[in-house]
Amino acid sequence: MVGRIRRHTDLDVYQLAFQAATKIYKLSATLPIYERYSLTDQIRRSSRSVCANIAEAWRKRRYKAAFINRLNNAEAEASETQVWLEFCLKCEYIEETAIKDLIQIYDNVIGKLVNMIRAPEKWSI
Repeated sequence: MVGRIRRHTDLDVYQLAFQAATKIYKLSATLPIYERYSLTDQIRRSSRSVCANIAEAWRKRRYKAAFINRLNNAEAEASETQVWLEFCLKCEYIEETAIKDLIQIYDNVIGKLVNMIRAPEKWSI
């Protein structure tokens, strides 16, 4: 599995998370101006943090505990992003279909992260 993966950007989970963060960035630009320093900032930060933590985990994969820790952080940030998406849905800031699609993508990201956490030896150097 790891043999063909040379960089964190080759990981399916990273690619999914990055695509979702990019969508969130574009959608969050449509949020009300009064949400700029709260919801907009938070959802952008957490969605980007998923990607950053996956990248850090990949570089720390020779140390099982550090690898798992970073993946746990990525999982937590993905869950936080889902919470912010739920706020966008309840406040009717963004179209329901777009929100539900993103929540589903993050469910998929979380599932992939959990699988990596459960079998870190598959990813270690």
